[in-house]
Order: sequence, then C-alpha cells, then structure tokens
Amino acid sequence: MEYVITHYPDKKRFETKMDGVTAFVQYRLVDGKLDIIHTIVPPAIEGRGIASALVKYAYDYALANGMKPLATCSYAVTWLHRHPDYAQ
Repeated sequence: MEYVITHYPDKKRFETKMDGVTAFVQYRLVDGKLDIIHTIVPPAIEGRGIASALVKYAYDYALANGMKPLATCSYAVTWLHRHPDYAQ
C-alpha cells in the first residue's frame, strides 16, 4: 500500500494520515545523520505497514540529501538491521 507522507522540517517529522489518524516519525539531525528518535503509529491504524513506510521515506530523504541514516528509536534500529543497504 502506498501512503501520502508529508515532511514537516520545522517539526522534524514525517507524517501520514489513515482513517483520520496521524502516524509519524520524529527525527533529529546529528553530524550529517538523520536520527529517527520516535516512530508513532496509534493502535487504531497499526498492522498496515505504516511504520515501515514512514521509516523508509525518512531514510530515502536522508540519503537523497547527503545524510546517513541513524536510529535511536527501537523500531528504526530493527528496520535498519532488516535493510542493511541503508546502514552503509
């Protein structure tokens, strides 16, 4: 499934809405790295691949802008382990 994901640089978030509910990843920029610090998908919309789509979108943005992916959030850490091509 494809999601409409919007970047809000002023809030350091990537967001999407499903059924009127907002899911997001929060990040910080550290030494040329985009560090995902929170991945939030409310229970009402869990289980649809939203977290993975948000993390991928954020890391694609990082790579396209000369940054390296970094993960503090446990979900993003696991995602990077499952997608080692992003962790290089």
